[in-house]
Amino acid sequence: MLTDSPATTSAAPAAGRPRPRLAAAWARPAVRLSALGAAVLVLTVVYCVTDVPGSLAFALEIRSLTVLAMLVVATAVGVSTVVFHTITQNRILTPSIMGFDAFYVLISTIIVFSSGSASFLAFDQFTLWVTQVVVMVASSVALFTWLFGGKRRSIHLMLLVGIVLGTFFRSATEWMQRMLDPLDFQVLSDAMFASLTRPDETLLVLTAGLVLLGCLAVVPLLRTLDVLTLGEPTAVGLGVDHRRVVMLLFAAVSVMVAASTALVGPILFLGLIVANLAYSYAGSFRHVWTLPSAVLIGVVCLLGGQLVLERLLGFGGTLSTVIDFAGGLFFLHLVLRKGAR
Repeated sequence: MLTDSPATTSAAPAAGRPRPRLAAAWARPAVRLSALGAAVLVLTVVYCVTDVPGSLAFALEIRSLTVLAMLVVATAVGVSTVVFHTITQNRILTPSIMGFDAFYVLISTIIVFSSGSASFLAFDQFTLWVTQVVVMVASSVALFTWLFGGKRRSIHLMLLVGIVLGTFFRSATEWMQRMLDPLDFQVLSDAMFASLTRPDETLLVLTAGLVLLGCLAVVPLLRTLDVLTLGEPTAVGLGVDHRRVVMLLFAAVSVMVAASTALVGPILFLGLIVANLAYSYAGSFRHVWTLPSAVLIGVVCLLGGQLVLERLLGFGGTLSTVIDFAGGLFFLHLVLRKGAR
């Protein structure tokens, strides 16, 4: 009869020990979040110091602004989408369903339609940014107050009204665009695609400030957000002032989305991608882990996509177009997966 030697029997458990420990360590949300942070750091270094045709100092100055813009946009989109999903109890909808992107395009179209592309290009960027942020935030807060501040208190009604308004904005935009001069339409089309490279420093600082204010409003409510995932009746039963909390969170979402959209333009499906990936990756339902995971995944997507676009494709397109294409496929995957259940 064949028997295992002492060396074999003792070596087998030793060879199997590291795997359970590694799996147990990887199951911890802090370890997963640290791995994401390391990936962001590596991508940042690769993007900033590789393929520099001239002065490294000049390249670092320009590229660091791009990385900072990506961090600000990823923070705004990631945090706002995860919070929006928690409030609406739906992981397919995003804040863009409220018509932020359509409103942004409508404002730019009105300026080009009424004054021409020359006036649009000569328009003060700070004034344009302030106008877009104020109009988008004021309209969304008015909508929230009207539909959620009284006896209605219906999130579904608010979403339906947002979809109708977004459709109306897009229809009005298309109507004006059909009557534009081809040159004016070309200028407007360039402004409709999100651009993360070489942002205006002043507007970037202002946007970062507004996004920081939105995050500061969300951070004290992290535990409350965990309770809101259980649904409104359960949250109210556990002592949450549902209307006040939801109004505050909607206001924070509006400010962050409006500021980031006014800075770089609309990126429709970025929030859908990063939020759903964060739910699967974080290893916990708690918002203290899902929120930073969504932000870091957003930075990885933006930085990785920009690296591929610049180094492999030679700027053969725009990053927002690639994200929207991938996000559209991901959206169909989510819809089909939920429909199959």
